[in-house]
Amino acid sequence: MANTDDFGFGTQIRKSPYFDATVRWGAKAFSVYNHMYIPRDFGDPEQNFWNLVNCAILCDVAVERQVEITGPDAAEFTQLLTPRDLSNLAVGQCKYILITNAEGGILNDPILLRLGENHFWISLADSDVLLWAQGLAVHSGLNVTIREPDVSPLQLQGPKSGEVMKALFGDSIMDLRYYWLREIDLDGIPLIVSRTGWSSELGYELYLRDSSRGDELWEKIMAAGAPFDLKPGHTSSIRRIEGGMLSYHADMDINTNPYELGLDRLINPDMEANFVGKAALQQIRSRPITRKQVGLQIACAPLEGPNTTFWSLSKDGVSVGKVTSAVYSPRLKQNIALAMVSAHYAEIGAKFEVQTPSGLTVATVVEKPFFDPKKKITAAA
Repeated sequence: MANTDDFGFGTQIRKSPYFDATVRWGAKAFSVYNHMYIPRDFGDPEQNFWNLVNCAILCDVAVERQVEITGPDAAEFTQLLTPRDLSNLAVGQCKYILITNAEGGILNDPILLRLGENHFWISLADSDVLLWAQGLAVHSGLNVTIREPDVSPLQLQGPKSGEVMKALFGDSIMDLRYYWLREIDLDGIPLIVSRTGWSSELGYELYLRDSSRGDELWEKIMAAGAPFDLKPGHTSSIRRIEGGMLSYHADMDINTNPYELGLDRLINPDMEANFVGKAALQQIRSRPITRKQVGLQIACAPLEGPNTTFWSLSKDGVSVGKVTSAVYSPRLKQNIALAMVSAHYAEIGAKFEVQTPSGLTVATVVEKPFFDPKKKITAAA
């Protein structure tokens, strides 16, 4: 078993409340996300994928830091952060949102949770939105408090995750709807539980509200999941790319706008409420996009792992875009990828040359998501 001191970037990289537990349960490698360690390797990534899609896995995603917004003007301020219309967001509901800057560029694509009338959490992808929100509040004229609370999520994902949840919380948890949350106490451990997750599978997130109970919570879940073959795991690049799920800094960044990603449904530039980037997104909408995200199949031997650099795409010797996320799917028996390409070449069936680590080959534009395009798995009752 690895010693927890074997992983070291210095004290400036924080450890999650589950760090020791993940090492004890076999975590072999970590990377850094939101200035924290995140487990990236429990052995075989393909086996991790099969564990996820056939049974269930428990993932330490405490790196999904929360930005908490409270105060009399919390709802108005939260709307200021996002182009998604929040006027119908109920207490107890979650929404996938985008956070945009004044130019309409994407700063983050978090899950928003509404815990109370004037109480919100933004569950972050990898970027410093706490600083952005605090800076935006300074001259907003709105009465809000913005901080990072003591909250650390776990993801319990996979077709048997509901059975594990039932073992932990009883039958009543089964009526928790997709993208809704509930406050729950588990043997004195304070939690918010939501039916969300970054896996494209049925799943739940358990937001621990007391970091001193992390090891205890991890062990309780693993014990409850043992009869259902629950395994420790890590977020699966294979499954999330199959599902067309986006990864911030890879598939989008501050220079990407929502229209290029086909995320028009997440923005309402015409709503009465104000938000950062409103004028820019109205302008962007009024003219044709110049590039577009597409799905690709890449014709070569199975990729040995996800790409760690952007791969160049060309057409007739001219650069037309880049592969942002690529992986081999053992289920589909194909190399699949997400890419950003010139809109002129984004039609289904278009072919490009792609420079992979093993050499030059052909990539073909195909429909995405690559698996379960109607999202029937995640939304299943």
